[in-house]
Amino acid sequence: MDARGTDREILRRLARRLAPDAPDLSRASGRRAAVLVPLVEGAQGFDVLLTRRSADMPAHAGQIAFPGGGMAAGETALQAALRETGEEVGIGADFITPLGFLPAHETATGFVIAPLVGVVGAGYPVCPCAREVAEVFTIPLAFFMDARNHRREEIFWRGKMRRYWVMQYGAYRVWGATAAILRQMWELVHDENA
Repeated sequence: MDARGTDREILRRLARRLAPDAPDLSRASGRRAAVLVPLVEGAQGFDVLLTRRSADMPAHAGQIAFPGGGMAAGETALQAALRETGEEVGIGADFITPLGFLPAHETATGFVIAPLVGVVGAGYPVCPCAREVAEVFTIPLAFFMDARNHRREEIFWRGKMRRYWVMQYGAYRVWGATAAILRQMWELVHDENA
């Protein structure tokens, strides 16, 4: 099976295993946020669209991230993920087909994130918000679906030893919440009991 066929099988498995509704964040102790895990069809199969945050951002400057951010009062996770994607990278909701949600992810920095996986349709525009986004790029989905590309690192931070996932693709160091969410997606695809 070629990469395109393999990626389509991964998308079929994901579509069956993702939750149709966002995780319940109502009792979350952290700041509520939502991100889109955007899957786009590339020349060799599907890619994951990511951003590199601007170096002058007050939080997570220069890090690799999904489009997304804090949820406004009264906003659902779906609405927040789609709104933030439009604001950060210029891809409107009309280009996005939501597949479903991964489980909530809590960060060491006080966020609880609802990750929405969605397929971005052909011809999507990219118009990054220069204040927030330094770069928009893609990495093949196959790279993230290969466990040999996942490694654990640890650091002593805020009085605790913390372990986190790292996925290095060329010059792009994907780590922290972004890598953890991609790892959740890998686990969901490869869980034989699901």
